[in-house]
Amino acid sequence: MRRLLIGLLAGCVGYVAGAFLGGWLISVASSNTHDLSVEAAMTGAFVTGPLTAIVAFVVGFIWSKRPSGPGPGPAKAGPYD
Repeated sequence: MRRLLIGLLAGCVGYVAGAFLGGWLISVASSNTHDLSVEAAMTGAFVTGPLTAIVAFVVGFIWSKRPSGPGPGPAKAGPYD
């Protein structure tokens, strides 16, 4: 459950970051002059935002995996065992 929540949080942050980054990239790189602001907003909201949200969810889900190192192992024998 913890991994899922961390993945969802990462996905939400990734969506916001991707939406703003995609909108900014379109506003800088597009040659469209008629409706540049609409193109930037739609690309950010419906293309780059969801794509980065998916990537961020997967990364957050995998990153939050608990360490799977060796357990405590067998108890050590005392000096008189």
